[in-house]
Amino acid sequence: MKGLKTDLDLQQYSFINQICYERALHWYAKYFPYLVLIHTLIFMLCSNFWFKFPGSSSKIEHFISILGKCFDSPWTTRALSEVSGEDSEEKDNRKNNISRSNTIQPSTEGTLVKTQSLKSIPEKFVVDKGTAGALDKKEGEQAKALFEKVKKFRLHVEEGDLLYAMYVRQTVLKVIKFLIIIVYNSALVSEVQFTVDCNVDIQDMTGYKHFSCNHTMAHLFSKLSFCYLCFVSIYGLTCLYTLYWLFYRSLKEYSFEYVRQETGIDDIPDVKNDFAFMLHMIDQYDPLYSKRFAVFLSEVSENKLKQLNLNNEWTADKLRQRLQTNANNRLELQLFMLSGLPDTVFEITELQSLKLEIINNVMIPATIAQLDNLQELSLYQCSVKIHSAALAFLKENLKILSVKFDDIRELPPWMYGLRNLEELYLIGSLSHDISKNITLESFRELKSLKILYIKSNVSKIPQSVVDVSSHLQKMCIHNDGTKLVMLNNLKKMVNLTELELVHCDLERIPHAVFSLLSLQELDLKENNLKSVEEIVSFQYLRKLTILKLWYNSITYIPEHIKKLTSLERLFFSHNKIEVLPSHLFLCNKIRFLDLSYNDIRFIPPEIGVLQSLQYFSITCNKVESVPDELYFCKKLKTLKIGKNNLSVLSPKIGNLVFLSYLDIKGNHFEILPPELGECRALKRIGLVVEDTLFETLPSDVREQMKAE
Repeated sequence: MKGLKTDLDLQQYSFINQICYERALHWYAKYFPYLVLIHTLIFMLCSNFWFKFPGSSSKIEHFISILGKCFDSPWTTRALSEVSGEDSEEKDNRKNNISRSNTIQPSTEGTLVKTQSLKSIPEKFVVDKGTAGALDKKEGEQAKALFEKVKKFRLHVEEGDLLYAMYVRQTVLKVIKFLIIIVYNSALVSEVQFTVDCNVDIQDMTGYKHFSCNHTMAHLFSKLSFCYLCFVSIYGLTCLYTLYWLFYRSLKEYSFEYVRQETGIDDIPDVKNDFAFMLHMIDQYDPLYSKRFAVFLSEVSENKLKQLNLNNEWTADKLRQRLQTNANNRLELQLFMLSGLPDTVFEITELQSLKLEIINNVMIPATIAQLDNLQELSLYQCSVKIHSAALAFLKENLKILSVKFDDIRELPPWMYGLRNLEELYLIGSLSHDISKNITLESFRELKSLKILYIKSNVSKIPQSVVDVSSHLQKMCIHNDGTKLVMLNNLKKMVNLTELELVHCDLERIPHAVFSLLSLQELDLKENNLKSVEEIVSFQYLRKLTILKLWYNSITYIPEHIKKLTSLERLFFSHNKIEVLPSHLFLCNKIRFLDLSYNDIRFIPPEIGVLQSLQYFSITCNKVESVPDELYFCKKLKTLKIGKNNLSVLSPKIGNLVFLSYLDIKGNHFEILPPELGECRALKRIGLVVEDTLFETLPSDVREQMKAE
């Protein structure tokens, strides 16, 4: 045997080996496996933290869930297939709208450049029209719910950039970790050696001080460290590329420009913040997902879905059940607070009047031409767009248009071109300047307009009304109390037969009215008239038969009212009149006389001159007796003398054989004359009286009145 004999036993060698491992072996060689484990855990934590953190993981999971449903939804395929067959006019209109909005937006966008989406491979849709239209109710409701989910998700996610910030931070952390690992591993890998020199002061025990120990795992650790460096380098380069991808372009903004070009859906909005970042991420997998997801961001697509669901809900048969006859004796369909206008409406060819109330985004299509009998259209607080072919149809067929609006933008601009329109009703608030802009040079195209009704707050008659004065026959202005001034334009309306100026704060009868020689009816209700001395000028209006001066503050009736011999209906109710002039009853053509709600105490006996009188009301006055001459008016059908101070009802009331309505309630009668039984046309339903007073009549008279 050769070599140095030490005479050491196995236990001593084991002890020396442990001492050398603890004191002489380099820490890198000693803890290398643990370092690899720790670094691996850190990398795993950096890569997976955003999948576990509640604020980010909930967004990701929700996005993936919605994305999958949108991708598989039958509505996505239908929407993308329909745009290829869309009406070219609608496309042009939408492009014009998009271009107009783009010209406005640069001022607010600043210098920010939006990142466009990746260009996806165009899908080829070969969809049979019958199949495309066969979206059942359940699928429609599911797609509708998806639209709502996408809206809420977008609203929530676009508010912040938590996902983007977290992803950037974890990527930067991984890159820094990678650099640290590469640097210190490259420097310390040489410290992993098989032979380790060890100086241990245990000479008293062993007889030796210097030892040469071997590290049995050194060779394996050395090889593993080089492999580890290679794997970390590959991973680090991936992190560097990710970091470059993050900062090379803005991932906090996402543009659907390519999708808009490919699909033709031009109203898909661009998105930002975390929503944009997630779409950029999904594009790295397959841009087709973003393309199909974009369908649920489009209002055009949503409106088409709503229209489809609306058509399924409101079938033609269901709509026919809602048909009613309106005041103009036309067959009318009224739709209230719907999400849109069902296409099935245009299958009801017998429809004559269409009334839409509080319906947003109404689109009147070309199929309205199927409604050959349509003559009347009412739009109450609706925003309306119209197809050019539909407008051509309405220009030829529409006779009556009513528009009620809260916002001036709800007034359809196309209404000014309805050349065959005969009646126009505008109800809504207009400021003075707006009223000029709306009506000026607008009504000139309404060549057939005969009736104009404006319920608003105008301070003067719009000039455009004068432009149609040659054929205007009836004009009604109902103000909200705004004072109407500058009425000289009325003189030009030579063919006007009916004029209503209601609640216009008029203090005198406008002089311009006296120039309207064709005027047959004048209504000055709810003004501030106190004196009507100008009434004498009405004698020149030979055709004036109806005069309404009710709901004012008139204190007396001028005596020269006797000159208005053509009057047939006279309204003086709700004033402050105390005395009735006997000259009033020289207007012997009067058939209707309303003097209710005044302070009249006495009825002149000259009332008997009115042999044509059919309606007489003096309710709510202070009359104490009714002259017997009133009962000479044998054509009287309605007599209202209730709420006065009467105590006796004359037996001569039996002369009124045509009397069918009698109001005597609210007086001081104790008994009714049995002569009421001679009024054969008077029934119990037409007799307004206290029940106890009715019982004072003879039983045969009561039975006669109760009989049908």
